[in-house]
Amino acid sequence: MRPGGQPNMQQIMKQAQKMQAQVAQAQAELAAAELTGTAGGGLVSVVMTGLGEVQSVRIDPKAVDADDVEALEDMVLAAIRNAAEQQRELTEAKMGPATGGLGGGLGIPGF
Repeated sequence: MRPGGQPNMQQIMKQAQKMQAQVAQAQAELAAAELTGTAGGGLVSVVMTGLGEVQSVRIDPKAVDADDVEALEDMVLAAIRNAAEQQRELTEAKMGPATGGLGGGLGIPGF
């Protein structure tokens, strides 16, 4: 702080630029990450990026039962939720240090 209680704007701008660079790096790492959620003992798997974009869904033929489509639907949903939880955890791990715990008001996915 400068005399009179005013913050040093140059120092604040440097900190903001540093944070912006860290956030950009964390977002690039999230975009490159691939997370796999599974369900049904691996009968269904979903690959998702660290930004939450679903890349693929794999369903083992053993999971397909025309008389029980609901079970397959539940496994697909569970695999997506599993991948999404991994994505949230990765986002917190990558973005937390970059934002210094600010999160909320930055418009960052997962915060």
